[in-house]
Amino acid sequence: MAGVVSRESYFDTGLDVLSDQGYGGLKLAEVCNRLGVTTGSFYHYFPNWAAYTRELIAHWRQARTLRVVEAVRADPDPHRRIDTLIAEALALPHGAEAAIRVWSSLDPDVYTVQAVVDQLRFDVIFESAREIIGDEATARHFADWGVYLIVGYEQSTLPRNTEALQWITDQLRDSLESGRFTPAPEIGQPG
Repeated sequence: MAGVVSRESYFDTGLDVLSDQGYGGLKLAEVCNRLGVTTGSFYHYFPNWAAYTRELIAHWRQARTLRVVEAVRADPDPHRRIDTLIAEALALPHGAEAAIRVWSSLDPDVYTVQAVVDQLRFDVIFESAREIIGDEATARHFADWGVYLIVGYEQSTLPRNTEALQWITDQLRDSLESGRFTPAPEIGQPG
């Protein structure tokens, strides 16, 4: 058996399990097995499975969204912000993200976190695109395009092709940078 592992290791391993086995595979035994620890080690950090899963989702939100959004917003250049957002989107653990979306369809608390994450991601894309484009409606549609692109990639049953995703995101960025947009009509806000 391995020595003592950190709380962070439990979260990283939980995301790995979600990536590899989906929401249905996220089990205490699997997490402990991958870490090479007993369940006693798990209970040293977490009072129960529900507490762990709640903290796992909070960790995912913090590490994969809040930290990124804060770092991106600190950059004054909207072009660099878009490049950073694309790089971060390409580096997401897409299998885990897809599993979390499944989980959110079954658990209202996870759904609430997923909705916050989606909105934060949309907002930071929108803010940067609006600075570049100068048109709020078109920037809103551009942000929709970015979020829909990643969510669709994660939810598709086609084999994941990271080279294709890179090419598609390059096209997205090039469209933004070139200004080749038909102005978007004023369509009602989502809601």
